Amino acid sequence: MTRGGLHHVELRTADLDTASAAWAWLLGSLGYEPFQQWPDGRSWRLGDLYVVLESAPLDGAHDRRRPGLSHLAFHAGDAADVEQLWTDAPTHGWTRLYEDRHPFAGGPGHRAAFLEDAERFKIELVAG
Repeated sequence: MTRGGLHHVELRTADLDTASAAWAWLLGSLGYEPFQQWPDGRSWRLGDLYVVLESAPLDGAHDRRRPGLSHLAFHAGDAADVEQLWTDAPTHGWTRLYEDRHPFAGGPGHRAAFLEDAERFKIELVAG
């Protein structure tokens, strides 16, 4: 455990089954292992950090462009790893963002893939 490091991230979803399939693929591809499962949620763990996906208790839509969380960014391996994730993502419930600027949508010299799920949660997969 590193002081100041993230302990966990918890995301609320309107459709747990759909979101779980997309997130299980993504997190599994990044080395996370299934950690916990209960009727209204799932979690995956990598080292000391775990990611929770849970059914939202209230109705409403997520909008990453409003005040709140914009996106999560993950170290995703080397350039080839990021390209493979980019290639495979659409068949696992993820939409590619900024295709016209891929893989440098984050700026010159910053190689990354940007994706969003069905509820518009945005992910940045950064190449090392």
